Amino acid sequence: MANEQRESGKKQVITIIGAGISGLLACKYSLSKGFDPIVFESESSIGGVWTKTIESTKLQTPKPLYQFSDFPWPDSVTEVFPDQHTVLEYIESYARHFALLRKIQFNTKVLSLSYESGDDSDGELNLWGGAGEPFSTKGKWTKRERENQIE
Repeated sequence: MANEQRESGKKQVITIIGAGISGLLACKYSLSKGFDPIVFESESSIGGVWTKTIESTKLQTPKPLYQFSDFPWPDSVTEVFPDQHTVLEYIESYARHFALLRKIQFNTKVLSLSYESGDDSDGELNLWGGAGEPFSTKGKWTKRERENQIE
């Protein structure tokens, strides 16, 4: 499918739910592989659980073991166990550095996902379709979302 995508010149859209650390990594990786990711984030900012923790929360893992492999902590962060504010700044700077913010649709909560096989099956989801592919290439994912009301 990736070869077909490259030949047609059209990028395949990838949906990612959540702009926490995992969502940002998935977005960056998808971009590096030539896909067109859209990240749906229910909140108005990135950072996942780091936006919900109290300010006195600190990393439990030493800083060198809790960093993006292609984006080291800035030299200005000298603590071995940075606090919530510092971790959130680091995550935000990662997203800015790799221009990931443009791929995020904020204040949008995904309510459900469903897969439509696109073949003549009786509607049963066949995960391995007999061709070694996880889903039929004829199928498509459908999402239902809701934009949050901001007041």
